[in-house]
Amino acid sequence: MVEPMLVGERMRNMIVQVCIGSACHLKGSYDVIKTMQRVIEEDDLKNKVILKSSFCLGKCSDAVSVQVDEGPVDSVIPADAEAYLKRHLEVE
Repeated sequence: MVEPMLVGERMRNMIVQVCIGSACHLKGSYDVIKTMQRVIEEDDLKNKVILKSSFCLGKCSDAVSVQVDEGPVDSVIPADAEAYLKRHLEVE
């Protein structure tokens, strides 16, 4: 089971932003969102992960732009969305 990150004495959620701008929409942003929503539901992560849509995150040339917390913006294809989310949960 994944534990929320500790900040001082409080626990906080991991914030995942998925771009839904024009370029990312065409590259499958809604499929990335649906996959991440499914993982959050199946793994009971609703109290640990906040999934948000966002407009341009500035990395539109490769795949769907995704940012975890204040980290770098990554390019994620729909087929890799589940592994991407789980990888970040293990690191956090």
